[in-house]
Amino acid sequence: MIYKDPRDQVIDDDAIKALIDACGERVRRLPPVAIVIAAYNEAGAIGPVVEALPAEVCGLATAAIVVADGCADGTAAEAAQAGAMVCDVPVNRGQGAALRLGYRIAREGGAAYIITTDADGQYNPAEMQAVLAPVAAGEADFATGSRRLGSQETKDMIRRAGVRFFAGTISLLTGQKISDTTFGLRAMRAEVTGVVQLAQPQYQASELLIGVITHGYKVTEVPATIHRRRVGESKKGQNPLYKLHIPGVNNFFYGLRFARVAYGTWWRERQRSKSSSSSSSFLSSRESDSVARANGSGPGSVEASASSAAPGGSLTTDAAKRT
Repeated sequence: MIYKDPRDQVIDDDAIKALIDACGERVRRLPPVAIVIAAYNEAGAIGPVVEALPAEVCGLATAAIVVADGCADGTAAEAAQAGAMVCDVPVNRGQGAALRLGYRIAREGGAAYIITTDADGQYNPAEMQAVLAPVAAGEADFATGSRRLGSQETKDMIRRAGVRFFAGTISLLTGQKISDTTFGLRAMRAEVTGVVQLAQPQYQASELLIGVITHGYKVTEVPATIHRRRVGESKKGQNPLYKLHIPGVNNFFYGLRFARVAYGTWWRERQRSKSSSSSSSFLSSRESDSVARANGSGPGSVEASASSAAPGGSLTTDAAKRT
């Protein structure tokens, strides 16, 4: 993985070293499916979420990895008591940074697939089977749940309109029809997360989705459900006045920030794609054939993308060297 900010790598390396010290072989030898959860001050919610996670999905054993993102409450202890491996990061950087760290732990620990869900209990763990199924069957590289294909309990019309607006916008930008761009219950091949550039500390859902589509991975959606939050309050869309609990203002700030990330990611990936195409034009046909044979497949495939990015590695390679 390439870090845009060296300070993030230092934080992640130190957090992984502490996780290895606490969990040892358990984190070095993960089962086929890693369930990654980013959590920030979710004491009271995270325990039941971890306890409800399935031991197997699609017949494959699972392990729960909770990245406690600078929590100031008992989130880390509660998650560990519930059975999760907890990577306790001392600084709060945002959900995107926490998920990026969780993806790295899953990949380098040997997991073949990654499932993400939220720490607040809004997603049904029984639906992980449906989300992972097309990926495990080789029908897709990345699958996301969709409340618009399934159901949602929220009656917030502003948020519903926002989901539709951004789904239409990203579908238009990428050329791939997507009905729900922010759903947190997702499944993917682990190597996908090492190829796509992940730089956003927040609102990473759109960055990952746009990056996956841009790199030519097969993406699919499945009907899923999002429930109302029953414990705590949402961290989304917080603003200078968020302590006044003005939902409309929070939604406005969330929309602005999400739009900035979505459009920014699309533009960045568009430029990267152009640069890649320009560079590849200098290859001779013999060199191109050689590259294809070395990768074992043509452009856009999982094997080709993973080989070119070389995201592999070991949890002990960088993190264990730090003292």
